Amino acid sequence: MRRISASRSLGVTTLGAALLSLASQGASAQMSCEQISTETLGVIGVEVTSKRAVAESETLPAHCEINALTAQRVGEDGWDYAVNFQINLPDDWNGDFVHQFNGGNDGSVNPATGPLLSGNRERTALGRGYAVLSSDAGHNGSAQNAEAGLAAGSRFGLDPEARSFYGYKTVEVLTPIAKQIIHNFYGDDPRYSYGVGCSNGGRHGMVTASRLGDAYDGFLVGAPGFNLPKAAVQHALDVQQLSSLNSDIQKSLTDEDRLLVASAVLHACDALDGLEDSLVSDTAACQATFDIDNYVCPEGQTDACIAPEKAEVLKTIHAGPMDRKGNPLYSDWAWDSGIAGSDWRFWKISSGIPPWGGNPLIAVMGSSSLAQVFTTPPTKVDGTPEELINFLLDFDIANDGDQIYARRGKFHESAMAFMTPPDAKNPKMKKFERGGGKMIIFHGVADPVFSYNDTVNWYNRLDENYRGEADKFVKLYPVPGMNHCAGGPATDDFDLFSKLVDWVESGNEPQAVTASIAAGNGERFSDWSEDRTRKLCPYPQVARYQGGDPESAESFSCE
Repeated sequence: MRRISASRSLGVTTLGAALLSLASQGASAQMSCEQISTETLGVIGVEVTSKRAVAESETLPAHCEINALTAQRVGEDGWDYAVNFQINLPDDWNGDFVHQFNGGNDGSVNPATGPLLSGNRERTALGRGYAVLSSDAGHNGSAQNAEAGLAAGSRFGLDPEARSFYGYKTVEVLTPIAKQIIHNFYGDDPRYSYGVGCSNGGRHGMVTASRLGDAYDGFLVGAPGFNLPKAAVQHALDVQQLSSLNSDIQKSLTDEDRLLVASAVLHACDALDGLEDSLVSDTAACQATFDIDNYVCPEGQTDACIAPEKAEVLKTIHAGPMDRKGNPLYSDWAWDSGIAGSDWRFWKISSGIPPWGGNPLIAVMGSSSLAQVFTTPPTKVDGTPEELINFLLDFDIANDGDQIYARRGKFHESAMAFMTPPDAKNPKMKKFERGGGKMIIFHGVADPVFSYNDTVNWYNRLDENYRGEADKFVKLYPVPGMNHCAGGPATDDFDLFSKLVDWVESGNEPQAVTASIAAGNGERFSDWSEDRTRKLCPYPQVARYQGGDPESAESFSCE
């Protein structure tokens, strides 16, 4: 059993460690929330901005909610910066700590409840008695709303230090601070420390495992954007290709078009796992089998087939962006029936949100992030829907895509340096592995934002480095049909956090995990039962039908 002590966490050489009080407090009775102040909390460099005792509710236990800040400074762009955070300390503490890694561009302190991911919104770490930390990653995403409009959330990218805090420094600062607060409040150190997040939050988890490998015992990582700057270049490719079909990107691919592609994938791949059930479980075999050209409309036909120009666009998108020499700038993508999911449309085609002009999320947050955070030097963009989509349309992928690796002047770290795990190309996570750490990753095969194939390729490199035994400390669970973090025609309700905890604390290596359709996910295909369950298998195993009830996970085995 692995125990992380406050003294061990203080061994990490970070700004956060330097801010802590050097005096170690002895064990004492648990503090009350009413006692909390900057002075009584006793962590140098941390200012308490508010505290309140929160009564027990139907979903959360009674707890002390502390809001605070640290690392205050004035940026080179003239704006005020700080790391704002919230830590919730349950009255009936289970003795452990969860760092909630948030998604998107961060920029706000999401309530520190510790969502345990998948499509189930009810499971939380706080609800299970964990002390939970959440932060804004060192910048206020709404501070420049009046000036920057829709580009405000990424305007922090004009300040080089804010970029670094977003990428990795905030976690380095807050990890020892959070553990010291827990120690001072409860009079004891957390027994086990976990990091949990999806999307950018999953990226935070992978970066932290590489940079602070001995500070956490386990990570639950969903749909990780660990190559986020590369994925941002993909946004430009998507918009340019889709706009070639229609100058109004929102009319480029209809729901019917995407359903036709999903039907073609199912026609080619559905039976590869032993059962035609409108779900492709054997993703690898499908990539070798499916050829969209086999479903292109012959001359003179327009019904029940894919228009040739749309097939070409989808092939280019699925191949990923290339530099001027034809080398990949990101990754290719898996063909999956989840392309019919509404989240795929929301990210790539149309959001339906009026202030965004109805444009997809990649043409709003994605565009401003590529311009202001992920390329060097940054480009200050106006925050109108028109200007943001035009930036992507005008972005020279072949010649300027390598700006994600650039450094210039005061921007001494490239986007790839501050956003990605230091060992992303050759993953080893030595300190994390040697300390007995465990990680579970899940990724929707039909994720429209971060390529599932990119995650698989990372895992294969890790497995090579550990001579085929990476699964001794890292498990990857593909989720067929699932879009970004949840949703899509998929069984997207699963509890991998419990499996992680059991692995970390009891040594029980996770195997198959049962998944169901999350409440509120109305995207199942018409031939699915609403009670359908499926087994999620650790990669490279595949859930194969063995006979019996086709709607039950018990009829499948991982092989």
